[in-house]
Amino acid sequence: MKTLFLHPPSFDGFDGGAGSRYQAKREIRSFWYPTWLAQPAALVPGSKLIDAPADGMSVQQVLPLAHEYELVIMHTSVPSFPTDARVAELLKQQNPKLLIGMVGAKVAVDPAGSLAASSAIDFVAREEFDYACKEVAEGRALDTIAGLSFRTPEGIRHNPPRAPLTDMDELPWVAPIYQRDLRIENYFIGYLKHPYVSFYTGRGCRSKCTFCLWPQTVGGHRYRVRSVENVLGEVQWIKEHMPQVKEIFFDDDTFTDFRPRAEEIARGLGRLGVTWSCNAKANVPYETLKVMKDNGLRLLLVGYESGNDQILHNIRKGLRTDIARRFTSDCRRLGITIHGTFILGLPGETPQTMRETMQFAIDINPHTIQVSLAAPYPGTELYAQAVANGWLREDTSLNLVNEQGVQLAPISYPHLSAKDIYHAVETFYRRFYFRPRKIAELTAEMMTSWEMTKRRLREGVEFFRFLRAHAT
Repeated sequence: MKTLFLHPPSFDGFDGGAGSRYQAKREIRSFWYPTWLAQPAALVPGSKLIDAPADGMSVQQVLPLAHEYELVIMHTSVPSFPTDARVAELLKQQNPKLLIGMVGAKVAVDPAGSLAASSAIDFVAREEFDYACKEVAEGRALDTIAGLSFRTPEGIRHNPPRAPLTDMDELPWVAPIYQRDLRIENYFIGYLKHPYVSFYTGRGCRSKCTFCLWPQTVGGHRYRVRSVENVLGEVQWIKEHMPQVKEIFFDDDTFTDFRPRAEEIARGLGRLGVTWSCNAKANVPYETLKVMKDNGLRLLLVGYESGNDQILHNIRKGLRTDIARRFTSDCRRLGITIHGTFILGLPGETPQTMRETMQFAIDINPHTIQVSLAAPYPGTELYAQAVANGWLREDTSLNLVNEQGVQLAPISYPHLSAKDIYHAVETFYRRFYFRPRKIAELTAEMMTSWEMTKRRLREGVEFFRFLRAHAT
């Protein structure tokens, strides 16, 4: 079937966050690659991938492009689902014969509810959906495809689950799809060099964080990895075919979990002479960090989450603040830049613990930070915990972002209101960035090049707009 993989139009300023997994508007406009759509697109010959948010495309621009296709597969999430369902309805109105499917954690967790929400959605793919999409595109009968839920004249039918992939090397590379269908200059992240390319070297995360969506819904907790040779082969391909790329980012939740493998990949990247960055847990030993740094590592994206040990225990982070402090100190000694992420409103949060987290961030002083609000996505332990304890009303669980896509604080506690948690984000950012030391650091960075000056000035304008909007 002639197949279109569509990342549908979204709100202005949308951040495709981590391969389209979490949809929200960030303090600084940014775009991640739609990796989870590019992967099945690479399995379907002659397919097309359209990333409407990154291309700035409206629904009216997408509709005529989709008209020529027989199958459209859309990525969706809890925040974007109502809008995505409406896009599906417009596509179906234009071409009633069009087969429309959806993928993503939202439909994996609630396949029946997703199909019931709109008759325009013909099927949803649960679990890992790469090969389910491929088999639909091949024209196989829907009732023979594992991991699929679909609409029949008699009602909604759920096929048996699809087993997770074990041989990750059997998946084709996504970089050729990026080059074929996307404009890579559209993808920019404040802390990565531009232009960059991101992809996964494996799937799954061995950590058990209660709030994290993807391991609990689609990826699983078993970290399944591609071979070192396969990863380096894709990097080599990028270097040869996408010479404008200045940085490679490995989007695995915890790339550093298998340290000997991470070190082996690092040495290969060093031989290729590329600049690279990755996600990391704040417990990587100095020896591994040094191997990575000596072979082209520039930046680590680190989820600190909280500066309070009890909260880290509550969310099963598997980390203590003293270990995180030592790790951060090691990175500073080695000259590794850190972009740190923090979450406010997790179980156990109080006004005091929020102050502790802010002070912790100031003490360890990562180069840049991102502050998020605890988001109880359906399918996560945090969601079940919040509903069971009365911190979240189940019928309002979809209100994770407002109409502009700005993240909301859906959880409230008897001792701490959602409003207080929400506005603590502004306080956090102001306390961290409006310090003489941090202002001096960023000013020095701007002085390194005119390009960096322009970039930081643009981001500064966007950041102040975010703070103003968030304060209302």
